[in-house]
Amino acid sequence: MRPKFLKTLTFSLIVAHIIGSISMLGVSIALAQTSHGIAMHGEMSLPSNYKKFSFADSRTIIGGKLTRAEIGSFDSLNPFLVRGTAPEGLRDFVFESLMVRHNDEPFTLYGLLAESIETAEDRSSVTFTLRQEARFSDGKPVRIEDVIFSYETLKARGRPNHRYYYGQVTALERPASGQIKFIFNTDNPDRELPLIVGLMPILPEHIYKGAAFDDISMKLPVGSGPYMVETIEPGRRITYRRNKNYWGLSMPFNKGRHNIERLDYEYFRDENSAFEAFKAGLIDLWRETDPKRWQTGYDFPAARDGRIIKKEIKTGIPSGLRGFVFNTRKKSFKDIQVRRALSLVLNFDWINKSLFSGAYQRTESYFQNSDLSAQGQSASPAEMKILRGAKLPRNILQNGYVAPAGDDKGHNRQVRQTALDLLKKSGYAIVDGRLAHKRSGDELEFEILVQTREDERLALTYSRMLNSIGVMAKVRYVDATQYQNRLQSFDFDMIIYNWYASLSPGNEQAFYWGSAAADQKGSRNYPGIKSKQVDRAIEALTQARKREDFVTAARALDRLLMGGHYVVPLYHLPRQWFAVWSQVEHSWRHALYGAQIDSWWINPQN
Repeated sequence: MRPKFLKTLTFSLIVAHIIGSISMLGVSIALAQTSHGIAMHGEMSLPSNYKKFSFADSRTIIGGKLTRAEIGSFDSLNPFLVRGTAPEGLRDFVFESLMVRHNDEPFTLYGLLAESIETAEDRSSVTFTLRQEARFSDGKPVRIEDVIFSYETLKARGRPNHRYYYGQVTALERPASGQIKFIFNTDNPDRELPLIVGLMPILPEHIYKGAAFDDISMKLPVGSGPYMVETIEPGRRITYRRNKNYWGLSMPFNKGRHNIERLDYEYFRDENSAFEAFKAGLIDLWRETDPKRWQTGYDFPAARDGRIIKKEIKTGIPSGLRGFVFNTRKKSFKDIQVRRALSLVLNFDWINKSLFSGAYQRTESYFQNSDLSAQGQSASPAEMKILRGAKLPRNILQNGYVAPAGDDKGHNRQVRQTALDLLKKSGYAIVDGRLAHKRSGDELEFEILVQTREDERLALTYSRMLNSIGVMAKVRYVDATQYQNRLQSFDFDMIIYNWYASLSPGNEQAFYWGSAAADQKGSRNYPGIKSKQVDRAIEALTQARKREDFVTAARALDRLLMGGHYVVPLYHLPRQWFAVWSQVEHSWRHALYGAQIDSWWINPQN
């Protein structure tokens, strides 16, 4: 009789032999990997026995009330419908997902309603195992049937993002009790899908089955999250109360989080009235986005005597790209040298000093402030393979994009002359004070389309700068509806737009910059970019398995976008700005994504 370990070894060798034989026949095998979490790229930072999230403080104070301000109104307590407007916080505090994001990593999830996740090696499928202790706020257990109901309901009747991502699921399976398996399109599996499905909301079937899901009334919702809706004043106020029977209270992902007993959201018509309420002590926490107010608007008693504290929080979030966008579908903007020349004319230093009290930082990269940026980086051999065929100048390849120097006094004569020299090489000449093409006689003029007064002021400033070299840029202010209609049909010469960038860029980049999206009405490829190299970089980005390959692809994309002069880059805030009344406290350590207010607390002694 053979020892037990020899039987096990023999069985393992047989399995290995079978797998090897199948592989020799050309059949690929997607090996499953089971874990307490999943990272988009690289390894997870938290082990399976982690005690808390890295930014959370285990010495918090439980209790108190935090009041925040929101602008606008709400008319529904269902955040999953296109119809109606749901209040802030409802999705985050009341409804949970199978996994939870750890915001101190680029894109890593850990088990929430699911205790474990199992993925195929090529991520063509994902299996979740539910926690037996998970409960909805009415005490009913979270079941596999609730996961299936949420998938079927949101796929058919949810918001567009729910329908899109769940539309890539080809089948569901139940491998064992308490498990659910999502199978994706295996022709070209999207490596991000297991994470996206893990972040989808889970709804209780016994509450939202049938017509109840489509209800946009003010019926109090039921979810599995740490808070419940306590009271509402439709359109004016919503109060969340900490669920003392919350199933996940002692779980490691909640240690040091969800400390505040009541969360109030007060709604205001405009930002000025909301800020006045903050100054008066009716609002406890204020997220500042106005650089002028941040510099000069806090000269009032509570801020002077220390009852209100200003905080600047550094993040590792990429800057994104906000700027004046050239529509390269237009004849005058097809020439990259023309776009480069017009970009040179923008005097950021003067704009920043005169309009924004010097609060902004010039954007020189789509992924600025992160390791995904090409800024100051020389293109590696691996990156050069992605860039092959691209006509990028040597300085872009060696250092990334560098914004032209400005002059805060507004002179900038040398830069303007450089711009004129570039335009002359492209066939333009100044005739009677206006810039015109020597061959066609067409003057270089275009329209800047805007929908806010802030953007109108900025566009008018840029227009005057362009006029100094003979370029006529008219600014046209339109209402929101007309603006959106013209954007969707690419009916504009130039706009101001802001592309958000994350630490985990994925398939959305094709929607922003891909060739196929250039002619797809409603896409966000507003510049009309059609580039084999950009497409290649996006494909490399979405297919990368190793972190170094991901970073290489992101830097190639960054270099191509900035080096292609599709946008006149503007600015971004280098930090998050908060002002709080002194009773609001937080840990000394902030997450990679900045402030995580769900880990803050109220100290009544302050």
